[in-house]
Amino acid sequence: MDSRNHVQLIGRLGGEPTVRDTKSGKVARFSIAINEQFTENGQSRTNTQWHNIVAWRKLAEKIESSCHKGNEVMICGKLTSRSYEDQNKVKKYVTEVLASEIVCMSKTEQKEVAVA
Repeated sequence: MDSRNHVQLIGRLGGEPTVRDTKSGKVARFSIAINEQFTENGQSRTNTQWHNIVAWRKLAEKIESSCHKGNEVMICGKLTSRSYEDQNKVKKYVTEVLASEIVCMSKTEQKEVAVA
């Protein structure tokens, strides 16, 4: 992996991964929530950032069977950006993390799902 575009995130799955078959193989899409705790004016606050994750082929298959809503995961990959036109011909822009490695984590064990 090109070290100039490398992302490593730890967060919780916000929902069940969506997995579908394509001409290029299986693709899994899901989002993770990353909570940042801080104090503001003496009050404890939480800021939640959501990140869209995409995984392909064998990694997508492993995610489908091993990662579920609420699981804590560590994602390694790279940032990607793309655009598309919606049904109303409005151009939309998307930034995602293309996963190359995912580790499903729990309090009792850490389980490496796969490396692409």
